[in-house]
Amino acid sequence: MNTKILMTVSAVLLGVLGIVVSFLPEEIMTYLNVESNPITLLLLQLLSAFYLGFGILNWMAKGTIIGGIYNRPIAIGNLMHFGVGAIALIKIISRIQIGSETIIVLTVSYVILGLCFAYVFFNNPSKVSDKKY
Repeated sequence: MNTKILMTVSAVLLGVLGIVVSFLPEEIMTYLNVESNPITLLLLQLLSAFYLGFGILNWMAKGTIIGGIYNRPIAIGNLMHFGVGAIALIKIISRIQIGSETIIVLTVSYVILGLCFAYVFFNNPSKVSDKKY
């Protein structure tokens, strides 16, 4: 599997989520019909910091070998994030009525990325042949 593409896709997704949550927390709470108070605003800002931090980690690690014993903490961190996130989203998807199309898109993204990171984590990276022309 080409981990550079996987890391780039996950970095862009997390970066976009982080920027959106960082700059539009009030609008997100209104869209999801959540009461706006200082605690929910703080939680959204902390979530934004997590997304941006994880996104930049993935962006900076995109050129390295990932899988098997190589960069194992990055692989397991992404697997845990996308795997647990996918499970949580799947559990909630049938009970939510507001913003369900957004949640469905997010769920599909998390499931695909979770499966990809599981594959990367449990398999050794393939050798890249150094062909000289």
